[in-house]
Amino acid sequence: MTKPPDQLTQPHDQLKRVLGLPTAILLVAGIMIGSGVFKKIVPMAQTLPDGSLILIAWIAAGIITMFGAFTYAGLSTMTTETGGVYEYLRLMYGDFISFLFGWSIFTIFGSGALAALSFVFAQSVNTLIPLPFGAWGIKILAVITIAVLTWFNCRGIRKGGILNNIVTSLKIVGILLLIIAALLYSHAPAATDAAPHAVSDPVAQPAAGWLSGFFGAMLSALWAYDGWANITYITGEIRNPKRNVAYAIIGGVSISMALYVLLNFGYTRVLSIGQLAALGENKIAAAEVAGAIMGKTGTVTIGLLIMICTFSALNGCIISYPRVYFRMAHEKVFFRNAGKVHPIALTPYVAMIYSALWSAVLVCTGTFDEITNLIVFASYGYFGLAAFGLVREKRRGRITSKVIGYPVVPWLIILFCAALMINTIITQPSQSLIGLLLILSGLPFYLYFKRRPPAEHQPPTGHPL
Repeated sequence: MTKPPDQLTQPHDQLKRVLGLPTAILLVAGIMIGSGVFKKIVPMAQTLPDGSLILIAWIAAGIITMFGAFTYAGLSTMTTETGGVYEYLRLMYGDFISFLFGWSIFTIFGSGALAALSFVFAQSVNTLIPLPFGAWGIKILAVITIAVLTWFNCRGIRKGGILNNIVTSLKIVGILLLIIAALLYSHAPAATDAAPHAVSDPVAQPAAGWLSGFFGAMLSALWAYDGWANITYITGEIRNPKRNVAYAIIGGVSISMALYVLLNFGYTRVLSIGQLAALGENKIAAAEVAGAIMGKTGTVTIGLLIMICTFSALNGCIISYPRVYFRMAHEKVFFRNAGKVHPIALTPYVAMIYSALWSAVLVCTGTFDEITNLIVFASYGYFGLAAFGLVREKRRGRITSKVIGYPVVPWLIILFCAALMINTIITQPSQSLIGLLLILSGLPFYLYFKRRPPAEHQPPTGHPL
């Protein structure tokens, strides 16, 4: 006889640990490798004049991401509950800070990631098969894709994990083939003048301007690396989480970093920095590179590869982000219904529906670059808080396990996050203000959630999917 779900105050007994280490690693890689690596070299080429500097920016962003993997690996020993970073912040700083983090995921970088990925997926489809209704056709397909994947993943995380393994493996193979084709490309890039946006001479630039340009390039790279911490959100459904969460983060980040650096090196072997910078935001660098190598066949192939990559990343995000809202509901700082578990599929299906609905709103009202810049700005503020919390908890003796690189790595992360946020506020004040306002928009909701009377317990209900 199937054991009925326990009370809502015991979410760890409702969600089942069914995901092993290989699936967890592929989930990390699958979420990270989305659309950014195919197009972010364009804004990077507009701010940095040399391919070597761009590669350094990718490597530096990868090192920061790996440092983050070490930090979150240490924090993952604090709890085996679903919620991951939200739960770490709650244990270190209390309900309010963790709520703002969870609310930021819901309003900005969780739902925003779903919106951006689904939008790029729909754009990729449109390049191969023109959609009706113009721009709205792309948005409609993006919303439909979110809805279908949400329905599929509501039916069970094991099914979602299997789908992720298949599509992530396909996109890794596809990227490796593109890397090989670029490395074997025998024609040197055409010597062209730098694009009007590009910096002409790094030596002639003032130090502050050069540094700001490098941080801007890293901001683009960091978007491509974003998503590595998502595996912590589904801690409650991973076998042996105190070991496997850490290994999954490090393994997934390592795979992604190697592919990113090699692929961007391949771009610079095929097209010059001036050519890349001149592409503009409406063109995808990978498609232009593939077109230069293989003609129309290459362009179509890249379109299919981007479709697979964004589809895979979207699937992983739909699995992971709603687990945070589910955990928040159990801590009584989110809508109560989000804490429900489907009695058959054992998934937080209401939280997943909330996520899909708000993501659909962002698809219809926002643009890809606006959403992604808000994501990086907001997420790295909390990243710095988590690193500082690790230092504090180690000093207090609440974390006794060995943390790779401690204490140097956490302090480097704190300094980097502070510098990145300051630079973003200076260079993108309006977007930074929007991000801050969206975060603070959770304050009245927090007061409402905290003041509402407790509900009488009712067994979770749902319908067969």
